[in-house]
Amino acid sequence: MELNSDFSARVVVQSDRMPWQASPMAGVDRRMLDRIGGEVARATSIVRYAPGSHFSAHTHTGGEEFIVLDGVFQDEHGDYPTGTYVRNPPTSAHTPGSAEGCTIFVKLWQFDPDDRTQFRRDMAEGLAPAGDGLARTVLHRDAFEEVTFTVAEAGATILSDAPGGIEVLVIDGAIAEGGETLSRGGWLRLPDGMPLRAQARAGGTRIWMKTGHLIHARAPCD
Repeated sequence: MELNSDFSARVVVQSDRMPWQASPMAGVDRRMLDRIGGEVARATSIVRYAPGSHFSAHTHTGGEEFIVLDGVFQDEHGDYPTGTYVRNPPTSAHTPGSAEGCTIFVKLWQFDPDDRTQFRRDMAEGLAPAGDGLARTVLHRDAFEEVTFTVAEAGATILSDAPGGIEVLVIDGAIAEGGETLSRGGWLRLPDGMPLRAQARAGGTRIWMKTGHLIHARAPCD
């Protein structure tokens, strides 16, 4: 399966308007944003766990990165409440689920193959003023990519000229970019060489952003 697999193209998806699709596990549904592959895939998705649902134990051969958007995600390592950012690198394993139900934004098979750094953190931890109505914190940075969390006041401008591609998820509020408005759940992917020029709409916004990674895009098992 290939979905939004042309990494040289700008892509905008308003995920909250998409229908949920069943996964192989009962009670676990998803909205696919991009994908290369079948059930083992380089994939970016919004995934919803019904209360009491879970996935069977598995190893992340290509790594897994996720944000808890609502509810509490759980595995044998602990509970991950709303606002938690998690990186499970290649070779890590767990048995995920949710007693009360949750929704996560998750990326699979998009790690540096040599990355072995596993961690979790509250995304709001370390937020610092970044000028002109912005506050930002770096969630992760290496030679492969940079991941940030930004809070923007209404009218604030969010800019990035980062090489290697840019990806944005609107967690709350809304942004205007390229003549379009992306509200909660809005997902934007810009190819290498295309800068980000966005403005927070009324009420402000909170966004997750990743840069530098698209030039490394590959299919699983390559």
